Amino acid sequence: MLDVVVLFFLLGVFARLVKSDLRLPEALYETLSIYLLLAIGLKGGIELSKQPMLDLLPQMLACMALGFAIPFVLTPVLRLLGLSRVDAAAMAAHYGSVSVVTFAVASAYLAAQGVETEAHAALWVAIMEAPGIVAGIVLARIGVTDASGVKSRINWGELGHDVFFGKSVLLLAGGLLIGTVMGEAGTAPIAPVFMAPFKGVLALFLLELGLVAGGRLGELRHHGMRIVGFALLAPMVLALFGALTGVLLGLSTGGVAILATLAASASYIAAPTAMRMAVPEANAALSITAALGVTFPFNIVLGVPLYLGMARWLQAALA
Repeated sequence: MLDVVVLFFLLGVFARLVKSDLRLPEALYETLSIYLLLAIGLKGGIELSKQPMLDLLPQMLACMALGFAIPFVLTPVLRLLGLSRVDAAAMAAHYGSVSVVTFAVASAYLAAQGVETEAHAALWVAIMEAPGIVAGIVLARIGVTDASGVKSRINWGELGHDVFFGKSVLLLAGGLLIGTVMGEAGTAPIAPVFMAPFKGVLALFLLELGLVAGGRLGELRHHGMRIVGFALLAPMVLALFGALTGVLLGLSTGGVAILATLAASASYIAAPTAMRMAVPEANAALSITAALGVTFPFNIVLGVPLYLGMARWLQAALA
């Protein structure tokens, strides 16, 4: 069953394709993104407050390792497709990081299907945001020299500040911390604001993303079908890695599906910002078009149901 929020995304794509004058104010878009990040973090933090952190350590380490490993797997593939080393590493970093909105859509879909997930899954999102970005930067910068032949250096302090204290990570981690410290009782006064309206806000946000993605579809012809094929196939392969990791961790069916979705998703907020600063010579449009113009629509329309089926199949096969 197609989730209602996905139809809002498709409406946005359609509006852009027919050249409608539909636009969401920039301030509203920023407000919606802040709301979603805080709400997701709060939900995860509330559940996190109910269980010992030490028990979650294997999951946290596995998520970090998965995010860090993805760029090392994808960069050689993208090199074979004809991308330069820096473009391949930059795009791989986008896929090593995660999409919070794809996570939100997957969570809403699983809830609509009556599939329970680990309630602290938002913790996985926060942990997986940065490792893939760091790995992509390392891959892009290894052995690079400037015009004088001196190896270029990365300002890791400035980069680390932008990655870990950028809007997306800060709000998500902040929401997690507040939810963990205050618990369900402490956050009850704000529950009517951050819990009940969540899906409606997500629908509005996806309408805007549909407009953005629809505007980038025309760029695909400039990048060739190889990149389009990669942006469609990579999520399914990465989802398998994520699902296998979830099965090995002993997650529920919903948890395996969520981890598969996170592995399959691609960042179009945190990663482009970090890459623009650390690898300015990379083709930013190439990565954004693949991540937002192809992979994001594929994941929210077709991918999430496929990943749920993958989770069920793997758990049955490996039982």
